[in-house]
Amino acid sequence: MAMHNFSTWDWETGKKLVVDTRKWKDMFDWIEEPYASPEGERIAVVVKTGDMEFSVCENDTLWESTFDKIWYLKFGSDNRLTALVSDMGAWTVAVDGVTWENTFDFVWNTKFGADGKNITVAAQKDMEYFAVTNDIPWETRFSDLSNLTVSHDGKRVAGVVPTVMIKQGDIFQFQEGCYSAVVDGKPWDATFVNLWGLAFSHDSEHVAAEARTSLYDYTIAVDGVLWDKVYTSVWMPQFSPANGSVTAPVRIAGKWTLAQDGKLFWNRSFDQLWHHMYSTDGKKIAAIVATKYGRWTIAVNGIPWSLTFGDLVTDAVFSPDGNRIACIGKEDGKWTIAVDGRAWGEKYDMVWQPVFSPDSRKVAAKVERNGHYTTVIDGKPLKKSYEALWNPVFSPDSKKILIKGIESDPDDGKYFRQVLPVTDITG
Repeated sequence: MAMHNFSTWDWETGKKLVVDTRKWKDMFDWIEEPYASPEGERIAVVVKTGDMEFSVCENDTLWESTFDKIWYLKFGSDNRLTALVSDMGAWTVAVDGVTWENTFDFVWNTKFGADGKNITVAAQKDMEYFAVTNDIPWETRFSDLSNLTVSHDGKRVAGVVPTVMIKQGDIFQFQEGCYSAVVDGKPWDATFVNLWGLAFSHDSEHVAAEARTSLYDYTIAVDGVLWDKVYTSVWMPQFSPANGSVTAPVRIAGKWTLAQDGKLFWNRSFDQLWHHMYSTDGKKIAAIVATKYGRWTIAVNGIPWSLTFGDLVTDAVFSPDGNRIACIGKEDGKWTIAVDGRAWGEKYDMVWQPVFSPDSRKVAAKVERNGHYTTVIDGKPLKKSYEALWNPVFSPDSKKILIKGIESDPDDGKYFRQVLPVTDITG
């Protein structure tokens, strides 16, 4: 989870015009989708400046450099803007317009540590694959690299690599095990038929992964060591922030439950159980579950909500104090937010991951209806709609909310940063 330094942001109540994005259409041949910085002071967009030349425009300022291609424009939690760029076919990372010194045949999948200071990408050069953090590539190279994962502080990097070359169609070699995890360029000693779903411990010292040990058996590997028990399937493991134990959803006899360090942990099973997560103190575990076929909900410490959805439950999040849960629910093609087992009354064409206030008492979300966007707090909408909108952010004291949006009529195309009292929305 991103770790923003909210206390340094401008929380003075008021509305600020950052830029009129309509000017961009007159300035450039074409523009792509804009991205707003976490604190809302900047908005950036990839633009075409000339014959097959591309750059990035931040507010009203164009980056000095131009490139053959630019993609994956992304702000880190420290408000730095990154992009993957190509100059004469050589790819690298640009940070606030300044490119890394190293270049590669291709780069992808930008990852940040929680505070945004460490930036990692997967890279390929001369048909070898590796990770690069803050312009420093791994010394060891591999014939492939997938499942790029960074530690919470962004200082350590893991992935999945082949340990032996597999000839096309060699199913026997595949079944013997050809893959391992690699951490900071060093592979585990053990090999597996497949690995997925890597996760770092909170102290960044350990790595767990979903492991396939045969065509039919799955389990969890921690630092290369397998759990004693195998299952018909598993989902992504997580480390407890309280004691460092490892939990994962596992499938036994056609049902799913939660296991801890290879032993059954929850005393109830479900038709499905996945996307489990811990409260900050590690005392509670929540997961998305199906209590019966086609009915989805949230279970906390193994106890499901009575509220269920027929289409989907996703983007669950704990409150900062660990006592509340919010998620997205979909029923009959319509979306809403559910908090602590109760759904908001209104339904929308789309909703985004809910956001808790720092005091855990309020929940806000970006929603879409009829092609326009607005912010809703505890089920009550901001009366204004936008043609583009970013996720709301509560102030550190939970009394204000930051709205970042490109307005529709009468201020079409104008990007505003606005800080409102929460009571302006909730009453």
